Amino acid sequence: MNVAFDSRAGKDSRGVGRYARSLLSALIASGRGGVIETHSPQPTRVDVYHSPWLEGALLHSPVPMVVTVHDLIALRTPGALMRRGLRTRLRYMATQRAVRLIVPTAVVADDLMRALQLPSERIHVIPEAADPVFSPRPPVELEAVRKRYRLPEQYLLWVGGLKTPDPHKRIAQLTRAKRSLPLVLVGPSGPWAHKLPDVTLTGEVPDDDLAAIYTAAHALVFPSSDEGFGLTPIEALACGTPVVACDVPAVREALGERAELLPANDLDALVRAAEAATRPAPAPQRWSWDDAADATWSVFESAASDPAGRICHAGVPELQARR
Repeated sequence: MNVAFDSRAGKDSRGVGRYARSLLSALIASGRGGVIETHSPQPTRVDVYHSPWLEGALLHSPVPMVVTVHDLIALRTPGALMRRGLRTRLRYMATQRAVRLIVPTAVVADDLMRALQLPSERIHVIPEAADPVFSPRPPVELEAVRKRYRLPEQYLLWVGGLKTPDPHKRIAQLTRAKRSLPLVLVGPSGPWAHKLPDVTLTGEVPDDDLAAIYTAAHALVFPSSDEGFGLTPIEALACGTPVVACDVPAVREALGERAELLPANDLDALVRAAEAATRPAPAPQRWSWDDAADATWSVFESAASDPAGRICHAGVPELQARR
């Protein structure tokens, strides 16, 4: 089986990019089929096209299409789809035409069924995982990142995108919460983030540095009021760092008892719990990107054999599958 994979998503600095890069690598390493990285979604001479993000969903795919939907937070309110821009509405319309859909949690699956009127048999829940680069780092690496990014000896940590304010991430509210430990924010940042009070911004960092920053943190704080999964807590746990998060459905499903979950309406309590956190952190999940790749290949096989999919073998001969 040959699969066209929209690798444009891997350039995204958010969790979508991490998902695309990690899954693509694991799909290729599995040896279960050929993977064609496409930077312009024109899937040809393949059995299945996989878009690992909403942006790559096609209204008219010449082959069976699989789309990964990471969350539907923007569509939770009634009538939200009609209020979105035309381009976004077209993306969701294209998603409705996918032969199979992959979601990270059952919470997102329920959202898909409700918001886009999709049948459950077309939706597959495949959790995300920590990339192998995320593991506890030795003291020499911790000292190096402290010097490189001017980090305090003890700190609370948040990791994510800071280019524009994201209401459900609640970063501004987190900075106003009462705390005694410094707060470090890691991720690509825009001008608004540099106006946040009393925080250390590192900007975007290489993965090896990020693993060390995770390891050195006293705890990871995750104040989101809504999520489709929550990948940074999974990465923090893989580095041996305790996680304190808001108790929202998808985060509860993804983390279970491995994190301390607090009511979403009290960020002061969230910070207090994070400052009181102790090591060792609970063991990380055993689910890996290799497991996710195996499950994803099964979805590809199901999509390719579905009568609803239209197979087209005419196309561009120079595309070569990677095995």
